[in-house]
Amino acid sequence: MTALMPRSAGTLLVLLALIVLWQGLHLLVGASSLASPVQTVAKLAALLATGEFWLNVSETMRAFVAAFAISLAGGITLGIVLGVRKLAGNVAEPILTTLYSIPKVVLYPLVLLCFGLGISAKIAFGVMHGLIPITLFSMNAIRQMKPVYRRTSQVMRLSPSQNAFTVIMPAILPEIISGVRLGFSLTLLGVLIGEMFASQRGLGFMLTSAINIGQIDTIMAIALLLTVFAVTCNTLMMRFDRRLTHR
Repeated sequence: MTALMPRSAGTLLVLLALIVLWQGLHLLVGASSLASPVQTVAKLAALLATGEFWLNVSETMRAFVAAFAISLAGGITLGIVLGVRKLAGNVAEPILTTLYSIPKVVLYPLVLLCFGLGISAKIAFGVMHGLIPITLFSMNAIRQMKPVYRRTSQVMRLSPSQNAFTVIMPAILPEIISGVRLGFSLTLLGVLIGEMFASQRGLGFMLTSAINIGQIDTIMAIALLLTVFAVTCNTLMMRFDRRLTHR
């Protein structure tokens, strides 16, 4: 309890400092460039009271959940396969790193050509952002795994599936959580960017519409909602990671 008190106090001080900085910037640049914290919270409360806003939230969450699930399952599976097979991992790692360094925005016309203007394009664009980081983290986690684990599984003559779920996964789970945290943020970013470029519904679409007509309070309100969502989820994953590391 005593350890949690200073941590909570430190978090509260950081939040207060950010709010003060936000208010100071608002006073410096004016309401036409940056909404104040009070205006932003009031606008967000007004948006949350409308059914149309929740339809846009639902659209974004549907695309994000699907994209993150595909990134998570595909990234961990590919990471395990490439990590166990050393030659395949050595060949795939520079290819994946090079692919990930390509700006995803330049590939969006190709995504639209393949998937159209529906939710599938947003899911695909989210997967493009989140899959590779989770794969690389999982692959490198297996490479850094203690050799005694592999030798033990060989002595026990475990099948590949038993080896993956009873030996490899528990050993690399803390490292995978770190990759999942990064993949979570990048997948959400990819879905939002996809909605901003070609969509008629979703939070990304709302952001683009607000930018086009100069609704600063709407922009700040959506940004605040997304920030709270991302920080909350990231905090929960960090706590889960600490608990695993402690065990």
